[in-house]
Amino acid sequence: MAKKRKKNPYGEVYALGQYISMSAHKARRVIDQIRGRSYEETLMILELMPYRACYPIFKLVYSAAANASHNMGLNKANLFISKAEVNEGTTMKKLKPRARGRSYAIKRPTCHIRIVLRDPSYKEIPFYQEGFFCLKKSDWKKKRSTQI
Repeated sequence: MAKKRKKNPYGEVYALGQYISMSAHKARRVIDQIRGRSYEETLMILELMPYRACYPIFKLVYSAAANASHNMGLNKANLFISKAEVNEGTTMKKLKPRARGRSYAIKRPTCHIRIVLRDPSYKEIPFYQEGFFCLKKSDWKKKRSTQI
């Protein structure tokens, strides 16, 4: 059975990249530079920064903006990065053969990156209208007393 997804009332859209092959510390160095900036400014910054972590983050920001325009119909020019977080993933471990029959452990760290874009001009239309009763008793009594 498929889960029902809740529609986000705040105009937030995210993209999640899991098991990206780099340490979380190196990815955080780039994420700290783009947090809170606009979408277009972020793309320019990521293209010009000389770090290897910029490319997967660039792809995630671009993907989150595509999700915003396709799924919610938001304009890319109005988006800004409201949240950006980097968490540590699993560490891949391999053994490298060394001299005299010994082995040397190689650790490849991974990380999970989540980029959340938000449109400040997004306003959701409420699903109820004035004619319906509210489910809470206090509101129901107020509306009922005004209608009688």
